[in-house]
Amino acid sequence: MPFIKLYTHLVWATKERKPLMSVTNKNALCEHILDNARSKNIHILNINGYKDHLHALVSLTSDQNIATIMNLIKGESSYWANRNLEWHEKFGWQDEYFAVSVSESHFGRVYNYINNQEVHHQKKTFMQEYEEFMKIYGFEE
Repeated sequence: MPFIKLYTHLVWATKERKPLMSVTNKNALCEHILDNARSKNIHILNINGYKDHLHALVSLTSDQNIATIMNLIKGESSYWANRNLEWHEKFGWQDEYFAVSVSESHFGRVYNYINNQEVHHQKKTFMQEYEEFMKIYGFEE
């Protein structure tokens, strides 16, 4: 049996980055994603977000990959959201997402960062956050 501890910080946005999620819908969606993930053996340690995006801290197992996890989370959750929550327009996720590794020494910082999304986004928009991620992690567009 392998012993694995791989933490990944995942970030994904609503289609066209539209600010569609009210606090109530965001909370219901996060709760549903957690429940659904448990049933698929996806270990989400923390999930939260703001009007136009979500963050999740995930612990990967030996037989999981990021693309499959994101496909399962985003596809099922948008399907569920359109059938169970009220929206002003059809809800969906963008195809793109961020995924970066998290070291054990930064686990608490990332966990708290995810918890404090509402406070964080009083000072910074998702686009500002997006541009910072692109720069910090050396992603090319």
